[in-house]
Amino acid sequence: MPGMQDSATLREPLLLHAFPTFAVGGAQTRFVAIANHFGRRYRHLIVAMDGDTGCAARLGPGVDYRLLPLVLPKRSTFANALMLRRRLSQLRPDLLVTYNWGSIEWGVANMLPICRHLHIEDGFGREEACGQLRRRVWFRRVVLGPWAQVVLPSRTLFRISAEVWRLPRCRLHYLPNGIDCERFAASPDPALCAGLRRHPGELLVGTVAALRAEKNLGRLIEAFGRASRDAAVRARLVIVGDGAERPALEALASSLGLGDAVLFAGALAAPERVLGGFDLFALSSDTEQMPYSLLEAMAASLPIAAVDVGDVRDMVAAENRPYVVATSVDALAGAIAALLRSPAERKAIGEKNALHVRRHYRDRDMFEHYGRLFGA
Repeated sequence: MPGMQDSATLREPLLLHAFPTFAVGGAQTRFVAIANHFGRRYRHLIVAMDGDTGCAARLGPGVDYRLLPLVLPKRSTFANALMLRRRLSQLRPDLLVTYNWGSIEWGVANMLPICRHLHIEDGFGREEACGQLRRRVWFRRVVLGPWAQVVLPSRTLFRISAEVWRLPRCRLHYLPNGIDCERFAASPDPALCAGLRRHPGELLVGTVAALRAEKNLGRLIEAFGRASRDAAVRARLVIVGDGAERPALEALASSLGLGDAVLFAGALAAPERVLGGFDLFALSSDTEQMPYSLLEAMAASLPIAAVDVGDVRDMVAAENRPYVVATSVDALAGAIAALLRSPAERKAIGEKNALHVRRHYRDRDMFEHYGRLFGA
């Protein structure tokens, strides 16, 4: 038993985290928050399957971590799994933590268990936005079913895992994401927020997202254009984030005559510096489950206009649910326009959202649950 060993020989548990990418994103941001919270309680090996380790810059000095370089050749899943199994045998982590479909080969490598396996599923790419791919369903059932503990941050994912993947319910854990509510409730940077407006009194519709296809920011740009005309108010759309879709999105905004009304603000490591300066937050994705950006906007007392994907409707306060609408430009435009027209409604809903996120999505609750799953 660990407690019976000489204290000089004790070492913190070694966790190997396999990410499809360690670029900044929801799963990566959550891991950073957890790792920073626990500090030296764990040692972390981090693998980015695509080689992108940009989120490592957010890990604090108190975190014991190492980035594990790994380049997999383009060959069969099983051939790669054999190579990964050899790495697992050499490294002997106390726990393998895999994230989403892109890390499934690590799960295959550990099917005859070398160590405990925790799989965290946050959602799907655009290819599975409208339904599960049969091959992936089979893989998840076979690879995760016999041994892995599986964490699902959304009720939608929990249902899919139990009913579609047919994983044993006794190994499924519904564990919603949590945030530092006080951080996002803080006052935004006045100078930075002032710089987002072209004109005094202009309303700001904001979003925070990686500029990827599945975020469907083209839908938001079109919806904003219609909404600002319908509401007959002076407004600007601020898109915080960056990515490969940016040139196409800029071209779309220009083609719609919205060039000056849409601001691409780029990536921002501290979104709380501007979130509270928005008048409302919008989400237009084809696929989401439990987006961190939505929780952050709620903590900043913002009303939400969003398409009805994943757990979004359940995440917001009841008063905000009429503005969670069908996944169409017209529906999203209607929700944005209605909120733009009503300052009192925006304020009341924002206050309800802030109260709701504090009651249900605190980071300290999330830390407690992950501490139990990681083990000591």
